[in-house]
Parts: sequence; C-alpha cells; structure tokens
Amino acid sequence: MNSLEGVMVVGLTGQTGAGKSTVSQVFADNGFAVINADTIARVVVEKGSKCLDEISDFFGSGILNADSTLNRKALAKIVFTDKCKLDSLNTIIYPYITGEILRQIKSLSRGGEKLILLDAPTLFESRADDFCEYIISVVASPEIRRKRIIERDGLTPEQADERMSSQLDADFFISHSDYIIENDDSIETVNGISREVSDKIKDIYIKRVNTSAAAE
Repeated sequence: MNSLEGVMVVGLTGQTGAGKSTVSQVFADNGFAVINADTIARVVVEKGSKCLDEISDFFGSGILNADSTLNRKALAKIVFTDKCKLDSLNTIIYPYITGEILRQIKSLSRGGEKLILLDAPTLFESRADDFCEYIISVVASPEIRRKRIIERDGLTPEQADERMSSQLDADFFISHSDYIIENDDSIETVNGISREVSDKIKDIYIKRVNTSAAAE
C-alpha cells in the first residue's frame, strides 16, 4: 500500500464459520472503514458482467438461471466437489475481485478514510494480502464451524464438510497472520479481544501519523 500515502489496510480473514463478521463489526465500531470482499464477489458476477460471461463460458450455461443470473447452488455443486474446477473458478473471479478492492481502497482514501479493514475470506488465495499491512485471522474448532455453517447457510453436514475441506487449514492462517483471534468462546470474549486488537492497530497508526507530522 505504499502507493496510497497515509493509508493503513488491515486484512481480516479466516476459516468459514469462524465468525469473521463479529470481528469486522467491532473494527467498524472502532472507526475502521470496512471493505467486504464477499459483497464484492457478488457484485462482480452480476447479470451481464464480464466476469459472469467468463464463468458461464467455462462451466456452461447450466450455472445460469432462466433470467441469466448466476445460479449459485448449481455452481457450488460443481466446484466444491472438484478442487481443479474450484481453482479454475478462482482464476477467473479473483482478478475482478482484487481490482474492485483496490478501487474501493482508493475511493475511501480520497474520502478521508485512512484506516481500512479488508474483510476477505479468500484473502491469501486471491493475493489481496498484498494490499495489507497487518493480517488478522479468525479461527475456531472444526465442530463449532461445522455447526455454524449448517445453521447459517442451510447446508447438509456433507455440504458443510465439503466447504470446510476446500479451505486452507488453521495452521496456515496461524503462520501467515500478525494476529489470531480464536472464536470458540462467548461473544463477549470475542468482542473484547477484537477491541483490544483494533485499539492496538489504531494506536500504531496514530503514532505513525504523529511521527510523520513531527518530522515535517
């Protein structure tokens, strides 16, 4: 992020079902502007988009609804049971996602937002971690994550296991992150830890700004 002077981008990622949204809300409440990569991932595959055209060209028209919108369940059925096809999908979609992330970072910066949280479940896979100065990963036990995914997405246990197995493991997140937040405990505990981490990063940013101002 050296190209955007004065901006600090913090990446938030982790395993599906770990509870990133809880952590993201704490950062938002503490003054961070939030970019949600899941929202971006939906925008870039909207009806008529170049990205959706590429996806349908590769996987066939069977992944489209009658109105030419993306049939997410049909696509998920294909890619979450075949890693090669998931990799192919990611190769198509990630450049569109990272391009939009960078556009939003620049837009927020121009609007005066200098502390930005990038909430991205596939932060590492998409190489969006290149935008980030610090990385936070949220992890939780497989049993808890499985239960949350089933309840949240209305999946069968088998489908939940497929989603979980398609992701990086906890050891990867732990070894590639600056901060780890374990979300196996109560919501109050997670909120407290998240606030501590957001305060610490915010203090680092403020000290940097003050040091820079004093040197001018």
